[in-house]
Amino acid sequence: MTYVPTTLIDRSFREKIVLVGVQFPGVTVEELDHQLDELALLVDTAGADVVARVVQRRDAPDPATFLGSGKVIELREICLAMDSDTVVFEQNLSPAQQRNLEKILGRTAIDRTAVILDIFAQNARTPEGKAQVELALLQYRLPRLRRAGGSLSQQAGGIGTRGPGETQLEVDRRRLVHRIHRIREELKQIDRTREVQRQGRDRGRHREVTLVGYTNAGKSSLLNALTDAGVAAENRLFVTLDPRTRQRQLPGGETILVTDTVGFISNLPHELVEAFMSTLKSVQLADLLVHVVDGASDDAESQIAAVRDVLREIHADHVPELLVFNKADVPGSRSRDLAKVYEGSVWVSALTQDNLDDVIGTVGDRLRTKDRVMTLRLPIDRGDLVAAAHREGDVVATSVNDEYVTVRVVLDDVGVARFAQWRYIA
Repeated sequence: MTYVPTTLIDRSFREKIVLVGVQFPGVTVEELDHQLDELALLVDTAGADVVARVVQRRDAPDPATFLGSGKVIELREICLAMDSDTVVFEQNLSPAQQRNLEKILGRTAIDRTAVILDIFAQNARTPEGKAQVELALLQYRLPRLRRAGGSLSQQAGGIGTRGPGETQLEVDRRRLVHRIHRIREELKQIDRTREVQRQGRDRGRHREVTLVGYTNAGKSSLLNALTDAGVAAENRLFVTLDPRTRQRQLPGGETILVTDTVGFISNLPHELVEAFMSTLKSVQLADLLVHVVDGASDDAESQIAAVRDVLREIHADHVPELLVFNKADVPGSRSRDLAKVYEGSVWVSALTQDNLDDVIGTVGDRLRTKDRVMTLRLPIDRGDLVAAAHREGDVVATSVNDEYVTVRVVLDDVGVARFAQWRYIA
């Protein structure tokens, strides 16, 4: 698979960034400040420095420049004074607004979606992850192709070649569309391979637990605590793009599969949701979602809502959910208090593993509401039944005497019905 590297922020040096946010009706000053704080963190993660913020209150965005004409001139003066390289808008810009702003400001203008895509491009490691990110980037750039010597990105060196006029623009568009189709076909092939692997796991009847949560909530740290996975767990946004699955044995002896997934964020770009849909199937098909929440965040409640919005968007809101409030070890953390407010939730410190046993026990209890742990007493000469028990479920323990093979096995409803006559109750 050929990966075409693309960036939206130049990382050969630390760009100077001016943030822009618009307060629309229904949005408080505090909410907009929080949105800009998160955008500043995204910009820092992408490798640039915020040097100023500009805020305007409007009833609706200006169709041509998003901001009012006077505010755009003020923004240009601020950019000149700060010698900024790029302007980043909290809200999404249309291609026309972006072009008009760049003409007036004399510098690159991008939006929050572009910053998130850029971070994903930095963190993509596997061929699948790189292809998914490239697909999202190209879908974002397709309507932003420039006329008369433009390229596929705001900066020189983008995909395609420069050329005069409409003819070259159409050539670039055809190349880009062709590349999008090729990547989609490659991802379909990867998805088919993953489906075969998933069917193999289904035959083993191992229950699947998927970790979801806001970016930097500590999902990878919890995966390490649960399974000794040894995966990278850094205090940065969107470190994990590719799903990682590890085994874990529950106290009752059952084996489960625990999968870590890409972190979510409020207003996750639709380009990313579409591109990562094959990866997000692990969320849709899970038996239980462990929703990891940063209990040390002042905005934990909003982050919970944002994750649930994404779950609805990817049609995974039907999967049972267990809220786990992480980072209980952080001074001032509200993990314990939040676990009392949200019924059925638990708190944990993935770093120190404090209260980890409670998390494991609760996961097992939730899964057993769907499973049945049965003890079967099978005749010693019925090897076919013993083999069937291994095929149908997860055998936890086996003992043999002169007459019987006693098997303790985790079965689903179909398996319970099939082995009902062999059930043994001591």
